[in-house]
Amino acid sequence: MNLLNLKISRRVLIGGGILLIVSILEFVLRCGFGFCDAPLCIPSDEYEYIYAPSQSRHRFGNQINYNQYSQRSEAPDSTKIIVLGLGDSVINGGIQTDQSQLATTIASDSTIQILNISAGSWGPDNCAAYIKRFGVFNAKKILLVASSHDAHDIMDFVPVVGVHKSYPDKQYQLALVELFDRYVIPRLLKQSKQSDPDEKINEGVGIEKGSGQFNPGFGELKRIADRCNIGYEIYLHPDKAEMHKKEYNLQGKEIIKWANENGVRITLGLDYGESENTYRDGIHLNSDGQRILAKWLYEASHRL
Repeated sequence: MNLLNLKISRRVLIGGGILLIVSILEFVLRCGFGFCDAPLCIPSDEYEYIYAPSQSRHRFGNQINYNQYSQRSEAPDSTKIIVLGLGDSVINGGIQTDQSQLATTIASDSTIQILNISAGSWGPDNCAAYIKRFGVFNAKKILLVASSHDAHDIMDFVPVVGVHKSYPDKQYQLALVELFDRYVIPRLLKQSKQSDPDEKINEGVGIEKGSGQFNPGFGELKRIADRCNIGYEIYLHPDKAEMHKKEYNLQGKEIIKWANENGVRITLGLDYGESENTYRDGIHLNSDGQRILAKWLYEASHRL
């Protein structure tokens, strides 16, 4: 009887120890790293997808806020001059960039607010569709941050929200499950991420949807700007491969040609102080890169 009690006690202790360890890990992952607190996305039949409005997240040590219009900014301030900052994950910053380190946050000041209207793998046509839905917020200028792949990155409305882990529509219930499902298992199994639009760009695969048509969003944004009698400028951000070669690829040259032919001012990141040291991966900017982008946003915003 004593031996049986001893075995039971040992199992209870082992079980309790395992539960304690799991509970500690769950607490650390949630409170220390922000697991189960990812920015959530919603689908759209107008601009494919966007981050859900009115959410505040803290993940991997960074604060991520979206206002009521799904902009990664404070709510539009009618007392300030409004400028629209448009683009994909480069200007959005992702979960690796704190709200305070975003180029749009840095470049905004007491008189000008730059709204961050962006989502991962958005092209100019996504941005134009968003503006058609919500308007220009009485903005005085449109600033588009583009990359070479945007030349042919045309909306195709293939579902990504709730399909790719970069575009979640709900939170994991357990941090340990998220850790293994989203990070550990894919790396152990070496699962390909190339079906994820953001990963295609990051790994240098590039995007060319449809039949190679030039993205109509570049022209749509110009027509919106002309109709509203406001300025429109483009910043062409090179990926790291282009930075290494000191030359834009053929798609980047298409964008430059279009801008020159249509009288749109375009600033080339290759000539604006970006370097291989301003990237955190194959295309996204680190904090130094965000400050360089902020410099352009600030200067362009004051060219009203």
